[in-house]
Amino acid sequence: MNVIEPGGTIGILGGGQLGRMMATAAKHMGYRIAVLDPAEDCPAAQVADIHVKGKYDDLEAAGELGLHSDVVTYEFENVDERVSQFFENEGKLPQGTLPLAVSQNRGKEKEFAKKAGIHVPAYRLIQTGEEFDRAVTDIGLPAVMKTVSGGYDGKGQYLLRSPEDCSSAREDIWDGKYDGKYIVEKWVDIDKEVSQVFTRDSAGDISFFPVAENVHKDQVLFTTTVPASISDNETREIRKRTEALAEELGVVGTFAVEWFVSGEDVYFNEMAPRPHNSGHYTIEACSVSQFEQHIRAICGLPLLPVHTFPAAKMINVLGRHRDDLFQSLGSEQVHVHDYGKHESRPQRKMGHVTIIGSSPDDIKLGEPAWSKSW
Repeated sequence: MNVIEPGGTIGILGGGQLGRMMATAAKHMGYRIAVLDPAEDCPAAQVADIHVKGKYDDLEAAGELGLHSDVVTYEFENVDERVSQFFENEGKLPQGTLPLAVSQNRGKEKEFAKKAGIHVPAYRLIQTGEEFDRAVTDIGLPAVMKTVSGGYDGKGQYLLRSPEDCSSAREDIWDGKYDGKYIVEKWVDIDKEVSQVFTRDSAGDISFFPVAENVHKDQVLFTTTVPASISDNETREIRKRTEALAEELGVVGTFAVEWFVSGEDVYFNEMAPRPHNSGHYTIEACSVSQFEQHIRAICGLPLLPVHTFPAAKMINVLGRHRDDLFQSLGSEQVHVHDYGKHESRPQRKMGHVTIIGSSPDDIKLGEPAWSKSW
């Protein structure tokens, strides 16, 4: 792979907060940034050198981004496959189209996980009411139904515990919501959910960040804490399985895999082919962030060793808590990140805070009061 040296331009497909944090890391390293996003003043465009205003499936806009860019990356999964293929054909997309295409489809995710020898909960792909009925009969209740593609932060998900839940979910299938394509999965009673964020370079070398423990509220990520409260054996197993999946997909760049821990068992949940919300703590708590490692990987630079504070906790700030974000600026242990979004909706991610300390108990002492009522 060619090395893109500082002074070159990195093109980013998507202008949200992940693109903003990628751009910030790259700017510190001396790179220029071009962003493709339809919004006039999106978070990433606020710190970019060039903003190509266009839709994510606009091939003409993609061509303009390519003219400005020495290398291209994406900050979210919902990039049009024709656009990603265009950049791959141009030799400007080190991440490739395959990880993107797989992560856009929950059925393909499960297939690739199984190919990599990873245990996944029982599931069925469905598109009709009759297929839904068979899936529920085969898998049993409780179960969860999710859209095959699209959907995030709990959107397009249905928890099936009773016949009434099934009836409601079945109606949405008949109404054609989300193109009527869903996956029904066996519900797993879990002890905790964890994520493994890592970076892999084009030579296949992998740098792991600490396994992080995640807590969700209303199906939105609330907190991420390191170290995760899992055993050394569970950590080794998660990393072994993550590496197998990374090899199967040929990952380049920062990537995240979410896992369910249930007793001694570890189950694959889902993956994200780019930096991840559960890796934001790395900005302050690690010697190198998930974003800098990503820039290094896609530009052909060597990855750095990861050293970490003894404990850290990231707390998401939604629209309904945005005023609380600024209250945290006076705390000695809290690092504040505002994403520069102008429209504040109750469930929209507006920023995050990270607390770092010498121990998990130290972290608890530093948690802002407003987070208790998140």
